[in-house]
Amino acid sequence: MTIISDERIAQIEARRDELQNAMSSASVAPEEFVRLSKDYAEIEPVAAAAREVRRIRAELGLLKDMLADPNPEIREMAGEEAAELERALPQAERALALKLLPRDAADDRPAMLEIRAGTGGDEAALFAGDLFRMYQRYAEAKGWRVELISASPSEMGGYKEVVGSVTGPGVFARLKFESGVHRVQRVPVTESGGRIHTSAATVAVLPEAEEVDVQIDEARDLRIDVYRSSGPGGQSVNTTDSAVRITHLPTGLVVIQQDEKSQHKNKAKALKVLRTRLYEAERERLASARAGARKSMVGSGDRSERIRTYNFPQGRVTDHRINLTLHRLPEILEGNLDELVEALIAEDEAERLASLDEG
Repeated sequence: MTIISDERIAQIEARRDELQNAMSSASVAPEEFVRLSKDYAEIEPVAAAAREVRRIRAELGLLKDMLADPNPEIREMAGEEAAELERALPQAERALALKLLPRDAADDRPAMLEIRAGTGGDEAALFAGDLFRMYQRYAEAKGWRVELISASPSEMGGYKEVVGSVTGPGVFARLKFESGVHRVQRVPVTESGGRIHTSAATVAVLPEAEEVDVQIDEARDLRIDVYRSSGPGGQSVNTTDSAVRITHLPTGLVVIQQDEKSQHKNKAKALKVLRTRLYEAERERLASARAGARKSMVGSGDRSERIRTYNFPQGRVTDHRINLTLHRLPEILEGNLDELVEALIAEDEAERLASLDEG
């Protein structure tokens, strides 16, 4: 594991003190105070972890002197305390190393959640609906808000495709590992012979972009077509040209939005989806350029990979990336995802720490 030097710890604490002093200056301008406050909020947790490492190391240094004391009782007491601190030090050093890892700039952003039925026909669409409800319940438990952007319902009540926007603190940080192919094994409601079928749905979690992240020249970059929206089976939803199709000419990306009765609202939602997809494409390009062929679980977002299986007959959920199996499928489908999410975050942290050591 990466060991942070005493010199590096001193630099961290000095930077924290420097920011604190600058913020307390009577001459600091309001806009400068905002910038300093942001920097301070970022470094304070790192400085706290650094202080803990420094404290343990300093106490161990004192105890080592006590271990040479001629008094056996003092040596025994010092030995017990030293053993306890030696167990605590690697944990404190790991906590500090984690704080020093580069953060994903998108972690605090809202996320666009896209779920599409894959192989399995009606059963895959029902499973896509199950997944969307699972994430809705998880979001509700976290105090997040889910806004339905677009949905293409199936005849049996699931979704051929459903897109939602999830907003709240730390949304992308906790949902980004959900991207991939989710597989379900169960007896479909349409199966009279009781045979188990395997179906799949694809989940994509993308950090939402703000207007400042993706510059779009509507006049030059976009072709916007409007037409009348229609429901399942050609049923008319609206008698006006409210549906919107936006084509991003430089990339060829196409976004269609027709869920709202207002053309203006459909255009706004379509632009939101387009910006998010363009932002993610740029993130992936930069991640690929930095890492070359070696992509991390976070950076690749490879949605061709099967990541998780939901097995109804055995009541289990298996995440294949970390070989974790939990025998509580009903609870997980009710939105109790924290055990899976925490395990995936821990695995990602371990991989990133290991890459620091290799570097």
